Amino acid sequence: MPASRRAGGISKRCECRSPDGKLLGKTCPQLSKKNHGAVQLRQELPLDADGKRRPFRRTGYAKVTDAQSDLSKLQAILDLPGDDEDAARRVGDLLQNVMRDRLDIPEAAEVSRRIGVGVPLDGAMTVGEWLDTWVESKKTRKTTTNGYRSHIRVHLKPGVGHYRLDRFNVGHGQEFFDAIDDANEVVAAENQARREQEARCKWGKNSRPPAAESARLALEREKLAEMPPYRLITGPATKQRIRATLRTALNAAIRRQLITFNPAAWVELDSGKRPKAVLWTDLHVEHWRKTGEKPSPVMVWTPQQIGAFLDEAESDRLYAFFHLIAFRGLRRGEGVGQDWVNVDLDGQAITIAKTIITDGWTPTESLPKTDGAAATIALDSVNVGVLREHRARQLAERDTWNAEAKQERADGKDVADWVDTGKVFVDLDGSWLHPEKVSDAFRRICKQADLPPINLRDLRHCAATLIHAGGGDLHAIKETLRHSTIKLASDTYTSLLKEVDLEIAEKAAAIVPRARRPRYGAALTPNA
Repeated sequence: MPASRRAGGISKRCECRSPDGKLLGKTCPQLSKKNHGAVQLRQELPLDADGKRRPFRRTGYAKVTDAQSDLSKLQAILDLPGDDEDAARRVGDLLQNVMRDRLDIPEAAEVSRRIGVGVPLDGAMTVGEWLDTWVESKKTRKTTTNGYRSHIRVHLKPGVGHYRLDRFNVGHGQEFFDAIDDANEVVAAENQARREQEARCKWGKNSRPPAAESARLALEREKLAEMPPYRLITGPATKQRIRATLRTALNAAIRRQLITFNPAAWVELDSGKRPKAVLWTDLHVEHWRKTGEKPSPVMVWTPQQIGAFLDEAESDRLYAFFHLIAFRGLRRGEGVGQDWVNVDLDGQAITIAKTIITDGWTPTESLPKTDGAAATIALDSVNVGVLREHRARQLAERDTWNAEAKQERADGKDVADWVDTGKVFVDLDGSWLHPEKVSDAFRRICKQADLPPINLRDLRHCAATLIHAGGGDLHAIKETLRHSTIKLASDTYTSLLKEVDLEIAEKAAAIVPRARRPRYGAALTPNA
C-alpha cells in the first residue's frame, strides 16, 4: 500500500469552545456522547521544497461517508506521480492550495492530465507559461521555432502573457493587437520627428558655418541625442504571423484539454496582404534618388539593371551564385546548401534538396522550406556555362589552397587542407559558405554598380521578370520559384507583370495597319 494511504484517516473532532473562544478539547462535557463532534479527515502530503511536512486537514463533514469520499480522492491523486519526486511535490502544492482556499478536491483524471503536460496543477496557468511550455515542445524547423520564440518574447508575453490561460478571451486579444497599432503610431511620429531634427542638424552649404551657426547646430545635435532611436513598426503581415503563432499555441492547448475555445481565431486584423512586386522604372529610380523612398517593400530590377549587376559581379568569386539566383530563383539558403551531386550540367537540370539556415549566427543544414521547395528545375545553357567555369575556378582554388597549406605545414604551421564539403558554393577553405557572407557580397556589388536598392531575396523575384519576359506565364513562375500555389505568384507579381506586358501591348497596337496617322501614340514614338 502506498505511503500516502497509510498516513491518512478519518476521525471526529470536538469543535466546542469556551466563552473566550478557545477549543475545549478533552475538557468538553459532551465528549461522552456517541455522536458528539464533527467528522474530519487528515492526510499527509508530500514534503514541500524545504523538506517540511504539510498535512492536509479538513473538518465539518456531516457524514463519515462524505469524508471517506474526499479522502479517497486525495489518495488517488497522491498515487499519480509514482516515483517522480518533482511531480509529487507539485501535487502537494496543489492540494495545499485546495486546503487553504477551501476548494473542492479535483478529480484524479484532471490532475493526471495536467501532470502529463508539465503545467501548473492549480488551474492558474498563464498564457505566458503555456507559450513557454508549448514552444519548448515544438519539433519544427529551427528557423520556424526561432520565429515562434521571437513572437513570444517580443510581443506575446509582454502583451498577453499575464492573463490566465482559461480566462483569456477575444477582447483581451483584440486589445493586444489594437495596442500594437497605437504603438506603431507613436513609433512613426517619433521616427518622423527624428528625421526632421536630423535635417535641422545639417549645414547645407559647402563652407564652414559661422560661430553663431555652429553653436545652434551643436544645440540641435544635443536635442537629437536625447531623442529615441529609429524603430521599425509592426506591419500588417507581421501582426498576421504573430496571431498565427498565438492561434497555433492555443489550438495545442485545446488538444491538451486545457481550454475549450481559441480566442485568437476571432481577433480581427488588417488584411496584411503580400506586397506587390514593383519594377525599378526610370521614374521610380529618379524619385528614389531624390527622396530615398522605395515605391514598395518588394522592388525588382529591370532586365537592364539585372545585366548591369551581373556585369559588375562577373569578377567576383560568387558570380555564379548570383547568376543562378537571378535566372532560376533559388533562395539564399538553397544556393549555399546546393550540392554538386544534385547538379546535372549535361542534362541541364538542378535539384534543390538541401538548404543552409542560420540558428542565431551558426549555420545548420536542413531540408528545403517546404515539400514543394524540394524540386528539380531546368538550367539554361548560359547558366550551365557559368557553372562549368565556376567549377573549374573552385578546383583551382582547392589546388592552390592545398599547395600553400603543405608549404606552411613544412614551415611548422598547423594548417589544414581544403575541406571537401561537396557544396557548389563554398568559402576559400572549402567549408560551408555562411549565408550572410553572400548577402554582404551582394550589397557591396550593388553599391559598386550604383543600382537602386533591392534585397538579395528580391534577386529571386527578378527571376519572375525574366521568366515572363521570356514568354513564361504565372504557372511557369510558380513552378520555377517553387511556390506552394499559383495564388502566391499572382498576389506578388500581378502588378509587375502588367509593366512587363507594356511591350507586348505596344507590339499588338502596331500590328494593325492604318491609312491615317494615329491620333494617339505618335507622340510616344520620337521618330514617328
